[in-house]
Amino acid sequence: MKLLQCQVSCHIKEENQSNNSHSFRSGYSSSSSSSSSSSSLTSQQSLQSLPSLSSSQSQLDQIIHHQCIFTLKGHTSYVFSLILHGKHLYSGSSNEEIRVWPREQRLLSTQNNNTNKIVAVSNGAIKSLVALGDKLFSAHQDHKIRVWKIDNDNNNKHNQKSYHYQCLATLPTMNDRFLRLFSAKNYVKVRRHKSCTWVHHVDTVSALALSNDGSLLYSASWDRTFKVWRTSDFKCLESVSKAHDDAINAIVLSKDGYVYTGSADKTIKVWKKHQGETKHSLVATLERHKSAVNALALSNDGSVLYSGACDRSIVVWEKDSSSSDGGEMVVKGALRGHTKAILCLTVVSDLLCSGSADSTIRVWKKTRDDDKSYTCLAVLHGHTKPVKCLTAMVDPNSSSDSGTSYLIYSGSLDCDIKVWKIWVPYQ
Repeated sequence: MKLLQCQVSCHIKEENQSNNSHSFRSGYSSSSSSSSSSSSLTSQQSLQSLPSLSSSQSQLDQIIHHQCIFTLKGHTSYVFSLILHGKHLYSGSSNEEIRVWPREQRLLSTQNNNTNKIVAVSNGAIKSLVALGDKLFSAHQDHKIRVWKIDNDNNNKHNQKSYHYQCLATLPTMNDRFLRLFSAKNYVKVRRHKSCTWVHHVDTVSALALSNDGSLLYSASWDRTFKVWRTSDFKCLESVSKAHDDAINAIVLSKDGYVYTGSADKTIKVWKKHQGETKHSLVATLERHKSAVNALALSNDGSVLYSGACDRSIVVWEKDSSSSDGGEMVVKGALRGHTKAILCLTVVSDLLCSGSADSTIRVWKKTRDDDKSYTCLAVLHGHTKPVKCLTAMVDPNSSSDSGTSYLIYSGSLDCDIKVWKIWVPYQ
């Protein structure tokens, strides 16, 4: 396990890669194998039907400073998920490992082999991570969700290269399954001649999201459903079946209770559980992408939705203030620049970061002088394979009066995690 400190500029020549070097299923089929299952890495023709919101880079580009400050090595397989929680960075990989890394640059700069540890190993590649208090939730390719007890405070454990968190629960829990075992109304047909209770996901759990108050966990799956779980006792409260016509790849929640799901069926759907109702209902279907939707992100105030797809475009949606229920979104245009499929998105402050199968990360910001356009502040080169996951934060050590420094963490199919620092001047 190694940690490399990168002090060179990240304007590194991009390596040419084949689209087909890594294949991942982004669709769901009722059969055990399907030739029609498309890859989320497959890039398709750019979405030209929408106006471009990408403005030409101005003189601001000359004073944007960005650099890869660390390369975190330790994973031996694809890095699929990253989250920041407390003082740590958590990463999940395709070989079923969850690792924890210190967030502090001071600790990373020691280049100590013990700066990362394997804290969980389970069945199935880890597709998504979220954390709440002392609990870490992981979504897996084996159709399960697991809940881990976060324990980073034992000094004896910090001297070990690996130690395992306690697994508190596997969802659906045994109690949940048992309570629904004996009633026929609790069973749903999942394939020909096969049924199971509605609390089960029957394909890869692809994404997780927490409600604003942390009381609910939402899970999305390639089985075309999303489910709602109570975080206090891990009970499954609701399953929205046939939410899409193909695999669900992404799910995000707004602070005012709207749920957005992105699917391989090329659509984004908006859901809401209205006051007095017990189930989520469909509010709107957003249809502008021409290929599988892989990633979603919301602005901090929830007024702007960003969607990334295999068509190499990031579509920008804004809330329609004239809609009766406040859930309608109108398309504003597309951000273009990536040369292959968009695989991940994250928002930090007023920046949007996008990761792509072209192995780069782009950092976008709405142009203050023109509310309808965005500027690509930086293109971060350094990964040698597709960028699969991103997370970001404002640099806690940023104290400049003339700008703000941000830290961006990227995970890739090259098995590396990179830490980037970008300084953006105030406009």
